[in-house]
Amino acid sequence: MDINKVPKQFCENISVAYSQEFFIMAMMTGEAGIAYALSPQHMKRLSQYLTHQIAEYEKNFSEIKAEWKPGMMSPIQTKDVMGGEQK
Repeated sequence: MDINKVPKQFCENISVAYSQEFFIMAMMTGEAGIAYALSPQHMKRLSQYLTHQIAEYEKNFSEIKAEWKPGMMSPIQTKDVMGGEQK
């Protein structure tokens, strides 16, 4: 697969839920989204991969200043793009 030919969207929100058997990770763009089911082992490898990629980025550029807070809203909201309150 040529990653340069894959359509790209800005992911403004990610939500994760889990049970003993699997994780569900939903990635949203506006009101559209895709949910993925992952085994616990796959989710752990994804976490490790993301940690590695962030470390590589920070090695090449600079430390990313960010703090995760549960329930944090995306800085880009549908109402901002649509011009007013979302209905």
